[in-house]
Amino acid sequence: MALGISDEVLSTYVPVVVYWVFSGIYGLLGYIEGCRLHPKNAENEENVASKIQVLRGVLLQQVVQIAVVSLMMKVVGDNNGAPPPQPSFLVSAFQFLIAMAVLDVWQYFGHRYMHVNKFLFKHIHSKHHALVVPYAWGSLYNHPLEGLILDTVGGSLAFLLSGMTPRTSICFFSFTTIKALDMHSGLFLKWNPLQVCFRNNVAYHDIHHQLKGNKYNYAQPFFVFWDIIFGTYMPFTVEEREGGGFEARQVKDA
Repeated sequence: MALGISDEVLSTYVPVVVYWVFSGIYGLLGYIEGCRLHPKNAENEENVASKIQVLRGVLLQQVVQIAVVSLMMKVVGDNNGAPPPQPSFLVSAFQFLIAMAVLDVWQYFGHRYMHVNKFLFKHIHSKHHALVVPYAWGSLYNHPLEGLILDTVGGSLAFLLSGMTPRTSICFFSFTTIKALDMHSGLFLKWNPLQVCFRNNVAYHDIHHQLKGNKYNYAQPFFVFWDIIFGTYMPFTVEEREGGGFEARQVKDA
């Protein structure tokens, strides 16, 4: 408990604060044309959804996220208000990895089904793909039902099945939030540890948002092996773009 605020409350609200703080950081970095995967003006010219629509959609999802996580924390919390004992660092790290694996499984199969099922893609998932040129703070721009099922329920299952404490979940949910922002940032940052340590990075996910690549690279937000196992992995290269910046290109035709 920090400053008299419970771990449960921090786990609910800290990721939302992290979302907007890091969105601001990526937004400022986005003015550096030399690190962009798409020209800055492409955000307005190629995307179907306006930034006002995206803002409303993200805020709605965060309201739902706060409501669901608050309810979950009340259900699993101690009636006496005492925080659960925090396990050792090694146990917490193992729980963190379990949660990453659970979320990856949920996201891969749920995300892929949203593409395979034509009804779900047309009426639900296509809203997210209105951002052909992704940007960080649009990473949570989804149909409310998709946001609830894939993101909020998926994160809740990762928390519950891993057995982590609310205190550990503050770190997990915040890390997951930053990872999602980075994947959608459209910024190829060679020094960024998230893009160095994870093959499932901004260029990998940019391929998926391209019109010819949206049947590939479903995996998110951490690993790529589900795509490799099930044949939905699209190899790609990142090349310098004429006029400055970079471009993610598919190695083979979709």
